[in-house]
Amino acid sequence: MEGGARPGFELTPVGFDAIPGWADDDHAAALAAFRRGAAALSAHPPKRRALGLDPAALAAAIARADALPADVGGTAARAFFEAHFRPVEVVPADGRAFFTGYFEPVVAASRRRSAAYPVPLYAPPDDLVEVDPDHPPPGVEAGYRFARRTDDGYEPYVDRGAIEAGALAGRGLEIAWLADPIDAFFIHVQGAARLRLAEGGEMRVTYAAKTGHPYTAIGRELVTMGALPPGGATMRTIRAWLAAHPDEAPALRARNRSFIFFREAPVEDPALGPVAAAKVPLSPGRSLAVDRLVHSFGVPVFVAATLPDGASWRRLMVAQDTGSAIVGAARGDIFLGSGDAAGEIAGALQSRGRFILLWPLEAS
Repeated sequence: MEGGARPGFELTPVGFDAIPGWADDDHAAALAAFRRGAAALSAHPPKRRALGLDPAALAAAIARADALPADVGGTAARAFFEAHFRPVEVVPADGRAFFTGYFEPVVAASRRRSAAYPVPLYAPPDDLVEVDPDHPPPGVEAGYRFARRTDDGYEPYVDRGAIEAGALAGRGLEIAWLADPIDAFFIHVQGAARLRLAEGGEMRVTYAAKTGHPYTAIGRELVTMGALPPGGATMRTIRAWLAAHPDEAPALRARNRSFIFFREAPVEDPALGPVAAAKVPLSPGRSLAVDRLVHSFGVPVFVAATLPDGASWRRLMVAQDTGSAIVGAARGDIFLGSGDAAGEIAGALQSRGRFILLWPLEAS
């Protein structure tokens, strides 16, 4: 590991015995989440990111975990982590990491448009292409990961306001229809959903691409407008404002120009979440979304935070996802599961805490 300072944060070695709640955690559950990375290892090996973690060492640790017996218990799981990693706390300039929560909504939907289900979820258009955000083509600003391909070159894709107004209608991109534009908006924020179909059965949709425009948190916009008090923007209060102001809601949603496209994904294990950015199914309470430009997917992270009800959250998690709003070395988004109960916690979770990653020992 490279030591010393990094711009905006420091890496500080700590001992396992100094991690709050380490001894009391369910290490077997953490190991199970960590081992899920083995299935994707050959096709999607860890990458070296800005933090400088050795991807070969992390891949070797995942492979060693996969070789353990299937029924490994908590004591052996704890011993595995302590033998193959060393804890390093990521300390940002303001001294505390920051955590939010996310979940998989469960929403009524239909495969066909009707008066009851008029709001579409879209698959990616064929003229949407991924570009290098550091070296975008002419006509596209730096930082954009997606653009529209035209006969004359590339340009930014149409944004949320244009798409909600019908810019993609008639192109056959609709994969499902919802009853409520508010539900659709929050599915975009979460990046996935389980849809209970009017025709029977369930469909899972998950992130496939996006327009590339920067993400804007409309909760923060409501606070700036004076519609919500400082610190009062939660999923519940944002939903309530949107529902109470149907004429103003489209313009507010359009302030978040980022727009998500989806793909259908099988619901293979109802106990797990969708397959996310690391190409593994998310584990409720054990999967963490991180800044993909800083952290390697698959690295274990011990999170010390506080839930909205004041309870302590002390868990070893695994970096398996990312998100437009998850920016910074000590920034994490906790996947809390599927449905309304998980959503209640996720929508109100805003906690300062500690971000302690387990740095893999060099592969031998």
